[in-house]
Formats: sequence, C-alpha cells, structure tokens
Amino acid sequence: MSQTGLNGATRPEFDRVIRNIADYVLCYDVTQSGKAMETALYCWMDTIGCGLYALNYPACTKLLGPIVPGAELPDGARVPGTTYELDPVRAAWNIGAMIRWLDYNDTWLAAEWGHPSDNLGAILALADYQSRTGAGSLSMKDVMVAMIKAHEIQGVIALENAFNRVGLDHVMLVRIASTAVSAQMLGCDREQTLNAISHAWLDGSSLRTYRHAPNTGSRKSWAAGDATARGLFLAMMAQRGEMGYLTAITAKGWGFQDVSFGGKELSFSQGYGTYVMENILFKISFPAEFHAQTAVEAALALHYEVKDRIDEIERIVIETQESANRIINKTGPLDNPADRDHCLQYMVAVPLIFGRLTAEDYEDDVAADPRIDALRKKMQCAENDRFTREYLEPDKRAIGNAVQVFFNDGTHTGRVVVDYPLGHRRRRAEGIPLLKEKFERYLKGGIAEVNAGRILEICSDQARFESTSVEMMMSLLAVLDASTESGR
Repeated sequence: MSQTGLNGATRPEFDRVIRNIADYVLCYDVTQSGKAMETALYCWMDTIGCGLYALNYPACTKLLGPIVPGAELPDGARVPGTTYELDPVRAAWNIGAMIRWLDYNDTWLAAEWGHPSDNLGAILALADYQSRTGAGSLSMKDVMVAMIKAHEIQGVIALENAFNRVGLDHVMLVRIASTAVSAQMLGCDREQTLNAISHAWLDGSSLRTYRHAPNTGSRKSWAAGDATARGLFLAMMAQRGEMGYLTAITAKGWGFQDVSFGGKELSFSQGYGTYVMENILFKISFPAEFHAQTAVEAALALHYEVKDRIDEIERIVIETQESANRIINKTGPLDNPADRDHCLQYMVAVPLIFGRLTAEDYEDDVAADPRIDALRKKMQCAENDRFTREYLEPDKRAIGNAVQVFFNDGTHTGRVVVDYPLGHRRRRAEGIPLLKEKFERYLKGGIAEVNAGRILEICSDQARFESTSVEMMMSLLAVLDASTESGR
C-alpha cells in the first residue's frame, strides 16, 4: 500500500512563538521599567484624546453603538464620550474604531508598522466590564500594564517580519496582542492562554487592499477596532475551554507561515520586555500617516516663505524614505479623507498653502480648493538613501523627509530637512508638553468640563493615576445625557 498522503497525527508542543508570547504576558513584570510606566500614562492620555476627537465626525459615530438597535447591556462596558453601555466585545470595537479613526494615535515603525495603542479597545472595555460585574476591581495601573505588554507583543513581532510585503494588513498584530493580554486579564491559565493565542494566529490577516489606491477607504479607520474586538472574543472563547492548535504557525502546508507568509519562518531579533512602549512614536501635531510627519514639519517651516507665491511655484521636490515612497507617494484623484491622509503630496500641499494640517483638512470642502491638486501635480518625490538607511538603523529609527520649493523666476527656498518627528523619543522633552495640550484640548471638547478637570488633575500625578479605579475613570469619561445624537 502506498504511503503517499498519510499524515502523522502525533501532537507536538505549541509553537515556540506562541509559547514565548504566553510566557511573557503571564510572567513578565513590566512595572520594573519606570520609563515604560511613565510613557504608558502619556500613551493612555494621547489615545483617549484621539478617540474623543473622532466623535466629531459622523462617518465614525454612525458606526458606533450596538451592532443592532436595542442590544445595549446595562452595566456593561462603557464607550468614552458616549452614553453607550455594551457587551465588552462590541465596546472594544467601538473604542478601537474611535482611537484609530483619524490616524492620530501612536505609531510603531519597523519591518512592519502599526499602531499599538489600538489594543486599548480590548483592554479598556474588558477592564471596565470586569470592574462593573464584580470580576475584579481593576486600577488604571492594571490597564497600563496590559498596554505595555500589548505594545511589546505587537512591536517586537513587527521588528523583523514585514507582513505588508506579502499583502497582509498590520492589524493582525493588534488581534494577536489583544488576545494575549485579554487572556491574562481574564485570569486564563497557561494552557488557556496558549489556546487563545493559537486562534489569533489561525485567523491570518485581512488584506491591505483598503489602504492602497485605487481602493483606499474608511475600512482602514475601523479595521483595528475590529481586530482588538476579535482578540477579546478569542480570549473569552479560550477561557470557556475552547481547544487550541499547537502548530498554528508552523504546520507544513496549513500553518500561518506556509499559507500567509510565503513559506518564510518568522524572525525575532530580541525577546519581549518594555522596549516598544519606551520608544513609541507619538503623533503630536498632525493626524497624518507617520512616514509623512517630518515632511509636514518641513512644509510648515516653508509656509511663510511661499504662502504669497503659490501661483509662482514651478516645482516642489520631496525627498523621503523608501517606505513612504512606496506607501504614500500617490498621484491622481483622491476620493475621500482616508485617501488623502495617506497621500504624501496632499499632506505637504496643505501646510504650504494654509500653514496647518488638521483632521478637518482631509474633508471634501478643504480638498475642493484647486490649489491643492495644482501643487500636487508640481511635486517630485524620490527616495533619499540616507533617509532609508537611518530609518532602518535600530539606534536611530529616523523618519527623515526634505522639502524644497522652486519658483518660475529661478529662485528657490532652502532645502528643509527634518530627520526626527516631534513624537520621536529623541524629542520627548519638546513633545510631551504639546502632547498634554493635545489631550486637554480633545478631552474638554468631548466630555463635561468638570469631569475633564478631574481627569486632568488625576493624570498630573503618576501615582494617583495608577491607583485610580477603572470604574471611576470610565465614569468620568462617560456622557450621561442620553438625548444627544449618536449616543453623545
């Protein structure tokens, strides 16, 4: 009898990648890093502010609330800035979508990139639900610990593994990280945690189609909310006893590596600790794709020199890194805000003309200004080898761009070069005061003034913030007037 096609059924141990994630999330003490804990507070502030700001946009708020009318859950997880009380999985979707909607929350750039604070959707929803249902009285310190671990899992996997190069979307890392930290928060034992993480890898990834022309669209604004909610769902399934899949990553022919990663083995240059939170990149000044942040800074520096000579411009030269040149160098018509906030030329044109770049500048009324597309047509984008090299160097992680404007009469501006954006760790001293201003602005615009004042007071003291209960913080973030539109 032929042996061809026979499959061995011996069950090995869980894949090493799965074991390492589980052991980290269950055993590693992230509080030993004061820098990580301090940065986690700033990250929480920034992330909540971004979510509250997004509630000004109907394109976001129309998707929030229960998935079907009437499916609220009294004493469920609350959604900041709204009246919604939902089951924790749906609340995680809501919070995650709010956080990511305007492309304004933190960023991690490596072989793969992403936005680790997207995981706060699952973390905050689960923490609030547990606190309200008697499953445990959690503090904001518990939230911070989960944030640091989620950041680390997502970011370390991204260091050497370029999932985008095979067409996969980086939100798969949100799902994996959210699954792991949710399992820990739920009190899952090691076996349950391994099972949960294996399911997160089995899910593979959504395609990046919705991030690239000609299909760029608003799904990129809620995809992370979907991923963090899915992670919480998988952890809850594992807690109920759902079995895991030991070689979800390495199974020959059927595992993640063979099916979704071109047969390549996942690569890791370091273990899990607190590196990612300590080095996270904040978007402090501009809601813009991060590879363009320094280009926007450079364009703003040129605004006063060119604002009265827009019609005299012959060409604009933009030098950028390989990643930006590949992802956001975009010509032709831009159909919607999601298309515009991922167009390098658009993000340079607006500050050159107006001296600003805000979320409102991606909307149709601003985009209709004919000067924007006229300038876009005059832009020449090219890769700068130094920018690409220093983008990849671990001790630099620069995100350089240069902008120079040439006029019809033969004159030109200087070549403005910015290597590190305002939100980079190398510019923390300059950036954190502005991050606090950003948080205060959007906090006061999203909730009652008296509540905003109390939250600002709590956030001004690290120890007080850490000791504040999740129940109290979420109560302060809730909107109590149920008569307002869209749950606000």
